[in-house]
Amino acid sequence: MKTCLIVDDSKIVRRMARRIVGEMGFEVSEAEDGDMALAMCRQSMPTSILLDWNMPNMTGLEFLKLLRKEKKGDAPKVIFCTIENDVSYIKKALRAGADEYIMKPFDSDIIRTKFDQVGLIDG
Repeated sequence: MKTCLIVDDSKIVRRMARRIVGEMGFEVSEAEDGDMALAMCRQSMPTSILLDWNMPNMTGLEFLKLLRKEKKGDAPKVIFCTIENDVSYIKKALRAGADEYIMKPFDSDIIRTKFDQVGLIDG
């Protein structure tokens, strides 16, 4: 089964994303910051990660750079999901290894489209 780790400091955002991604057939787990997410990835690397930029303890960008250095850390499809809409942020994310970028607020159509674009949805 495909898995998705949702990393966001907002419980509301995690809950909404969990519902959308779960309805797409993913087994979903959640982390409220990059530290927790990195620890979870070290235990079990997810298929995909929906990642916020601005979080306490570690930014999404810092998490992504550390993730990509982990054993099998290049495997998950990482999709940033953030309010940061400046082109410079998008470029930094893609250079650090992000696969896609979603602007908040999002809906199920946006997430489904991005997951499809990075090859996470079959058929």
